[in-house]
Amino acid sequence: MGFLLRREEVLDVEQLQRMLDDSPVRAAQAILMAAKEGVIDAQALLGQILLDGRGIERDEALALRWFRIAAKGGHLMARNMAGRCLEQGWGCAVDERAAAREYRLAAEAGLDWGQYNYANLLATGRGVAEDRAQALVFYRLAAEQGHAKSMNLVGRYLEDGQFCPRDLDAAVEWYRRSAQGGDFRGQFSYAAVLADRAQTDEALDWLRKALAGGNLKFLQTAQKTLAAANDPQIRAMADAYRQRAASLS
Repeated sequence: MGFLLRREEVLDVEQLQRMLDDSPVRAAQAILMAAKEGVIDAQALLGQILLDGRGIERDEALALRWFRIAAKGGHLMARNMAGRCLEQGWGCAVDERAAAREYRLAAEAGLDWGQYNYANLLATGRGVAEDRAQALVFYRLAAEQGHAKSMNLVGRYLEDGQFCPRDLDAAVEWYRRSAQGGDFRGQFSYAAVLADRAQTDEALDWLRKALAGGNLKFLQTAQKTLAAANDPQIRAMADAYRQRAASLS
């Protein structure tokens, strides 16, 4: 059965986003129509639903094509997502150099996710020459825009005194903001600081939040750290992390 879509329904991207929650297939039809009409936000959104297979058959190569079309029209998140496809090999061969180029363009235009992703490549020397000091510059730019993952990494640089003066108070503040912003690694970092300060109850609260949101790799690494903790309540969390990791593997 087809759907009769009003023109404003086709072109209103916020409405399309809401439609995705209510009727993914109908939303996908409207998004495709709007993308073909040249609506840049819809083109980027079409790339995302093609990548996710949401309301439409999953097609990574076609997703990349639409991300590139939207990026050419000036959509920064689409450019960042083209970089993600190139970095991960979604719909194309892995090309970290090309991914770095897309991230850099998005980063220099001010996109926080572009800054974060470009910093990750700089920090690890993938697709670009390794430059951890420059990575910190881009992490800071993203963190200052409220990017929670970048906040945690800025905190780590400051705590370790890497490529900047060591500043534990500033590190803790970035960890706190990252944790409150919802990053599970930031939550774990902030919990570690609180545990060191014997603020055990608050530390446990943040460890539970990190446990709920963490991915498999994080949970496996965090479990080992928790198992070596001095505080028995903190150490007991290791088993919860191990069980959660097992459920995800």
